[in-house]
Amino acid sequence: MRYEILLADGAVLLLQITTATFKTWKVWKIQFTDGREAMLYKCGDEWVQRNEDQLDNSAIIAIGKCIDGIGKKNDIMTV
Repeated sequence: MRYEILLADGAVLLLQITTATFKTWKVWKIQFTDGREAMLYKCGDEWVQRNEDQLDNSAIIAIGKCIDGIGKKNDIMTV
């Protein structure tokens, strides 16, 4: 599904989130409109990115909150 995330600095991220399995882990594949991709997974209560991905901490937290909120009424998440 496609989502908009409003970051604390006012920037809006447009992205598509899909689920996948990497080895035995459930992961979320994030695709940005500029063609970049990232993979996030949850370790306890904390969202973590692959070593190869270069998302800043605020973006990881915002995307993680969006994923946690999937299935709720709003598809626009504000962090």
